[in-house]
Amino acid sequence: MAYPIEKIINLKKIIVETAYRSKEGHIPSAFSILDVVWVLYDKILRVDPSNQEDPNRDYFILSKGHASLGLYAVLAEKGYFPFSEFDNFGKFDSILGGHPDRNKIPGVEASTGSLGHGLPISVGIALGFKIQKKSNRVYSIIGDGESNEGTIWESALLASHHNLSNLICVVDHNHSTDRALKICDMSEKFRAFGWNSVVVDGHDHGEILNALTNTHEKKPTAVIAKTIKGEGVKFIENNPAWHHKTPTEEEYEQIIAELNNYEYQKACANNL
Repeated sequence: MAYPIEKIINLKKIIVETAYRSKEGHIPSAFSILDVVWVLYDKILRVDPSNQEDPNRDYFILSKGHASLGLYAVLAEKGYFPFSEFDNFGKFDSILGGHPDRNKIPGVEASTGSLGHGLPISVGIALGFKIQKKSNRVYSIIGDGESNEGTIWESALLASHHNLSNLICVVDHNHSTDRALKICDMSEKFRAFGWNSVVVDGHDHGEILNALTNTHEKKPTAVIAKTIKGEGVKFIENNPAWHHKTPTEEEYEQIIAELNNYEYQKACANNL
């Protein structure tokens, strides 16, 4: 699967420019999930921005809501709202806040950000579809740090008990929680809770697509996406100081310069 390098670079620049201008946002977390969110909306989800109330649509819920800029960038690219909305990000009357709001933002299915809530919501929706014998599928992205919340594992047990094969949970495993509490082998943990589980490179679109396409016919599926927090900008990557930091003018220029070189880096990595 060809890597859409120009598209990803442009979306990352929008994320950085928005955070720089507004002095708000979680750049590394948005970069961490961007590849997964892109594959979901570009290749997987049955959704249509021109028919957002389609009863047969799939659902996507970003449980780790602080990574919202990654979701917003993809939603705008897919036509849910114009890119001009980023000019008002974080302002009082803006539709785009630090966390997604389903009452304001086209395409957002659940208001999230208080960690540990998105997966329980996803389980409830998936269970409802199963009871109605509908084919809708529900996808959720949680963080590895978020997995320290008890609600995640309560939801995992419930999903397994009800055989919610229409539920797919992607774990953004960027090791941001390691300094506080290591959670070790996430794949084995989900298997222990009765889930189908697979590990992928969370920045390899081919691996992501394969995992999201080949799910289990009876069990919920966990996709453990090995990601890099701040992927593509070396002085930000896996740097805890940048979790909720916005760049100075000098740092902004440095980030853009690294992103302009990102195409070469990715091409070398993929041997293209």
